[in-house]
Order: sequence, then structure tokens, then C-alpha cells
Amino acid sequence: MRVLLIEDDEDDYLLTADLLREIGAHRYILDWVASYDAAVQALARQEHDVYLVDYRLGRHDGLELLRHSPPGGKPVIMLTGLDDPDVDLRAMQAGAADYLVKGHIESRTLERAIRYALQRHRDEEALRQLHTQLEKRVQERTAELEESNQLLRRSEEALKEANRRKDEFLMMLAHELRNPLAPLRNALEVLKLSSADHQAVEKSRAMMERQVAHLGRMVDSLLDVSRLIGGKVILRSERLDFARLVRLAVEDHRPDFEQAGLDLSVDSPEVPVWVSGDSTRLTQVIDNVLDNARKFTERGGRVEVRVQVEPERQQAVLTVRDTGAGIEPEMLPRLFDTFAQADRSLDRSKGGLGLGLAMVRGLVELHGGQVSTASAGPGQGAMFTIRLPAQPEPAALTQVLTETSHNGEHKRILVVEDNRDSADSLRMLLELYGYEVTVAYTGPEGVKTAEEWLPNVVLCDIGLPGLDGYGVARQLRGNPATAKTPMIAVTGYGSEDDRFRSREAGFDRHMVKPVDPEALHQTLSSLG
Repeated sequence: MRVLLIEDDEDDYLLTADLLREIGAHRYILDWVASYDAAVQALARQEHDVYLVDYRLGRHDGLELLRHSPPGGKPVIMLTGLDDPDVDLRAMQAGAADYLVKGHIESRTLERAIRYALQRHRDEEALRQLHTQLEKRVQERTAELEESNQLLRRSEEALKEANRRKDEFLMMLAHELRNPLAPLRNALEVLKLSSADHQAVEKSRAMMERQVAHLGRMVDSLLDVSRLIGGKVILRSERLDFARLVRLAVEDHRPDFEQAGLDLSVDSPEVPVWVSGDSTRLTQVIDNVLDNARKFTERGGRVEVRVQVEPERQQAVLTVRDTGAGIEPEMLPRLFDTFAQADRSLDRSKGGLGLGLAMVRGLVELHGGQVSTASAGPGQGAMFTIRLPAQPEPAALTQVLTETSHNGEHKRILVVEDNRDSADSLRMLLELYGYEVTVAYTGPEGVKTAEEWLPNVVLCDIGLPGLDGYGVARQLRGNPATAKTPMIAVTGYGSEDDRFRSREAGFDRHMVKPVDPEALHQTLSSLG
């Protein structure tokens, strides 16, 4: 153990050396400095285990020297010839570990003081380390809590924003639903008051047809987005020519663009651009992007559609660029979010539910692609870019043309539907097509009528009183007389699970309300 004596009197040094030898020469190595300046340097180096410091050092005293000892430094024992309690107190306040009076120091007293000073120093050092560790832990925990609080605040803000957008969407949905309901009610009143006026009846009928189609599209959009969010959309993927799909969609939309006074152009390669995808869902994507460009571009504007292949990325790329209203910078990051609305004007001249672009992103990502948008700002137009994984050119391209067989119209149709307005209106429609129609309003009644009347086709709702549509199908399939009768489920349930259950029960086709009359007529004609 190294001990440094800071003492300007050599006799005191020799006396201290003798005391340490009495304790045990092998235990202590004593070094000595006699000047104040040398003592300051020695304390700064902290090379010794204990420092014995004389109170009187020429023009200086030991208290001044203690101030040069670094914080947390090795222990210092003050030595003085004065038995003065005041000096003792000031020494302890200055940081001395102990205070010994010369002339009363014995070897045992000195050893005890050294041991006490060392133990106290170790305890203080342990406390300092513990305090440092605790302080570090407190800082870490404080940082963790602050981070958690920030995450919580961000989550609360996100929830508030989502709740605000939900409320805004519900108000907007009510507005959009009332729009077609108003002309429907008016048209019904016109039909009632002007039944003899053929022109008024025809005009009201056309108006009702448009508004019902509009309502159907809104309901379909709600259901599609709900399925996307719930992960219930199942793609029926096949190899298809994406360029041809885009060209067909553009031609379908061209009359709407011409009516809106917009120039619509398409730049597409003549050779196929192969992708793997569901043609119905990809057409839905293209329709929504084109419809968005048409709605937000003023008369006289342009919409440019381009399809290309980027070989280096192995991607098929569709871009739709318009010269329309543009997009505000703060709207760009959330344009594809559910319920996002760029048109917040009171008159809502652009309409829509704010679901189309959310559906676009969901369907594109289901195909393994990405969708993005760019705009220089309001009034500067916008560009939407859709990227899909490109497929290699097949080694040999063959095209098989198939024709739908038509076995003629089926004259006997059984409609099983508990909603009387829906059942009776469907009967009138089918009779106008030339079919013979019978209606049953419950499940058991439908089974009985089918077994007695033996129709050529059964159109059956799923949600029926007494026996649901699945039960009706199973009973008819279990009867040899009706086992092979074509059955079509006509229902408001349109999820993949609903379609699977209807096939399992024995239905041949599954059509979702409101059914397109022409599509129903074609389906009935195609059934053998």
C-alpha cells in the first residue's frame, strides 16, 4: 500500500516512517514530498492509496491543498500539531477522511486511521458507482417513458384523426345516399301521377335505372373495401395481356370522357404486356384511376394513359396523367387511405365515397405491385403510376376461342324470395323477357313448389324465413326430381366465403343483388 506524506519537516517524516515500520514494513511503502507545489502535482496524479497531509506547509496550509484533490480522489488524513476542534471541523468539511494530532499519534492510531479512511473511501466509491448506475437507469427509463409517451400521443392523434375521418365519411355517405334517393322518390311519384304519359314514364324509368346503378356501385365499393381490409379478397389469377386490358378499359370510358369534354389518349405497345393477375380486379383498378382523372379534370383538359415495360425492373407500368385540379402537398401522403377525400367543398361536385383509391392500392398490393401519385400542386394536374410484376413472354402463344352454348330460353322460372317487392318486381321483369314465373316467399314453400311445379331454373335468395337458401338447395339436390335443376343464388351476400357456401350447398351460380337484368338474362340463357 502506497502512502504519500506531505510534510515540510523532515523530523516528522522520519517519525511517520518509524510508525509505519512498527505496523509492518511489508504492508506500507512511504513516499515523501516537502513542498506545496510538489504536493499539488502529486495529488493531481493520484498515484498513492492514502495521503497524509500536514496542516502547516509554509505560507500555505493543508486546507488549501485539499482543494486541489480531484472529486472522488484517494483519502486524505490531516496531521497537525494543534488540538483545535475548529481546525478539525474545517478539515473534515474540506474533504479530509480523518484528523490526527501530532504528538498523540501511535502506530495503532495511525493504522486505524488509514484503515478507516480506506474503508470510507471504498464505501463512498461504491455509493458513487451505485448512484451513477441509478442515475443512468433513471435517465434510460425517463427516455423510455418519454418515447412511450410520444408513441401514445401519436397513437391518440392517429385515433382522433381516424375517428374524425370516420365521422366525416358517415356524414358524406348519408349525403351521397340521399342524392340518388331523391330522384328515385320523385320518379316514383311521377310514375304514379303520369301513368298514362308514356314519355314521362320512360324518362322516369331511365332516371330510376341510373340512380339504382349508382346506388349499387356505392354498395359494391363499400363491400370491396371491407373485404380488402379484412383480407377476404381472393384473386383468380391468370396470365393476361395488361396492355390489352388497359386499352379495353379506356375504350369503355371514352364516351364518359367525351361527354365531359376531355381529350383521352392511350399509348400502349401492340405486343402483349404479360402479367399474372385477376382480370376483373385489375379492370376495377384501371376503372377507378380513370374515373378519378375524369372527375378532377375540367372541361377542355387532357388525360394521357400509357402502358410500358421496364425490363431492368421486370415491371409492367401504367401511368395516368391529367391536366386537372392537382393535389395539395399535405394530401399526397394519405391520398390512398380509406375515407380520404380531396373534394371537401360543400356542394361536393366531384362526389364519391373516398374509397376508390383505397381500393386501388389494396388490389394493386394484392397483385404484388405498388401504386404512387405525384402532383406539382393545386391546378397543376396529377399523375398516377401503377407497377405490376411483369411475366416473361410464353414460348409459344396459342389462342383458344370458345363460344358460349345457348340452349334457348328456359320458360319455367321459380323465384324464391321473402322480400315481396323484390320478388314481384323480378317476376314482372322475367315475364317481360318471356319466361313463365312462379314466386315462393319462404324456404319451405320454395321446396314444395319446386317439387310440384318442376321449374327449369330456380332463382333463390339465401336469407329466407323457415329454411334458408342453403337448406332449400340441399333439399332440392337430394330429390331425384329436382337434383339436376339449375339453381342460381340471388343474394345480398357476396363474399368469397358466401360464394363457397353456395357452391357447397348445390347452387350452380351466385349473383349479388342488385342483379344487372341483362346479366341475369344472359345467365339464364346460358344454362343448359
